[in-house]
Amino acid sequence: MGENEATEKKKHEKKEKHEDDTDKKEEKGDEKTKDKERKDKEDKEDGGKEKKKKNPEDKKDPAKLRAKLEKLNAKMEALAKKKEDIVKLLQEVEINATKPSGEAA
Repeated sequence: MGENEATEKKKHEKKEKHEDDTDKKEEKGDEKTKDKERKDKEDKEDGGKEKKKKNPEDKKDPAKLRAKLEKLNAKMEALAKKKEDIVKLLQEVEINATKPSGEAA
């Protein structure tokens, strides 16, 4: 009979532990929703940025399409320049790494 009592006790402990874990998970879920609601409320109060509503006519307007294209080209040029700088730096580092450290230039 001692074995039955021990197994019953273990089952009871496991059940209590499981209930505690469930309670903790529910508390975390509640905290997340509260944080999200608080953040949404703060954004509204601060006059946060609202997403612009897209106008389907913009896709047919050549002036707006050209403006978008120019904006993209400017970004691409800046990125290409940045890429060139990084490639140059990388080449310099690789060249310096391959030279023996005892040589004087």
